[in-house]
Amino acid sequence: MAPAPDTLTIRRPDDLHLHFRDGATMRAVVPWTARQFARAIVMPNLSPPVTTSAIAAGYRERIGAAVPEGVPFEPLMTAYLTDDTDPDDIAAGFAGGVLTAAKLYPAGATTNSASGVTDIARIMPVLERMAAIGMPLCVHGEVTGAEVDIFDREAVFIDRELAPLVARLPVLKVIFEHVTTAEAVQFVQGAGTNVAATITPQHLHINRNAMLAGGIRPHMYCLPVAKRETHRLALRAAATSGSPKFFLGTDSAPHHRHAKEAACGCAGIFNAPFALESYLQVFEEEGALDRFEGFASEHGARFYGLPLNEGVVTLERLPAAVPAEIEGGEASIVPFHAGDTLNWRLVSA
Repeated sequence: MAPAPDTLTIRRPDDLHLHFRDGATMRAVVPWTARQFARAIVMPNLSPPVTTSAIAAGYRERIGAAVPEGVPFEPLMTAYLTDDTDPDDIAAGFAGGVLTAAKLYPAGATTNSASGVTDIARIMPVLERMAAIGMPLCVHGEVTGAEVDIFDREAVFIDRELAPLVARLPVLKVIFEHVTTAEAVQFVQGAGTNVAATITPQHLHINRNAMLAGGIRPHMYCLPVAKRETHRLALRAAATSGSPKFFLGTDSAPHHRHAKEAACGCAGIFNAPFALESYLQVFEEEGALDRFEGFASEHGARFYGLPLNEGVVTLERLPAAVPAEIEGGEASIVPFHAGDTLNWRLVSA
């Protein structure tokens, strides 16, 4: 077996699922993503949410103003679907290049999702229109009923909601976001070419022990929550398999330290500062460095119908020490891998 390389140069990647928030926090975190990625699919769950193409256009301008001068980065906007979403507005935003996708949050599923969809049947006219025009649907795949254990919410969502939706609208492009279970991997693998999934770095690195064993660790809490080790291994196998159905989406979600370390701590892991280094460590551990470029830079762009990026980024096998906290606008944020040292470092972009 040939020795692993000490440098790796890949086509400039895209982050196809992340959160920037807004205001000072947004301005603090955007540069971390822009330094690594050419584009990012930006989630719309602000408070209040990004529910129309006009609101999305304004948010895109604010993000653009936070990108460091001379850095080539494009935010790709999404609309937050509600029971009252106007199909004409969504279609016009997509046709005009303001919207790249729309996002389905089941009401109450995650951060700032109270205005989400209460019943998929209520948005069927929107989804039918999206299918007709080729507009992708990003899905937070969890049910929210109190009778369902939080560790089962994703698997139950597949049976109750996602499988029937895909069967009803077989041409609708669906991205099953931040999958966390072997059931989700199996569903995506068995579905048609219109269904794909993003996988986060945290769900490749941690299982639920990281959040609960030896004390509650709020900075490891995200939604969907990390699951058992068997699920983590299934995700690693999927991500490193070379399948075009799986691609990079960090779900980077900044919350200030005091909002995480609270009586009711916020869900979300801020992984943007060392996202590529985190993913690459997994691919090296799985003996799949040759498949990293596809996962990071090609599969997602092709699924969304975007041109592949022209530039490159280079990582070297050098220790990357992750700081204990990072400036986050109004207050500090604890990043994923805080206090740890990763095996690779981004050296040029």
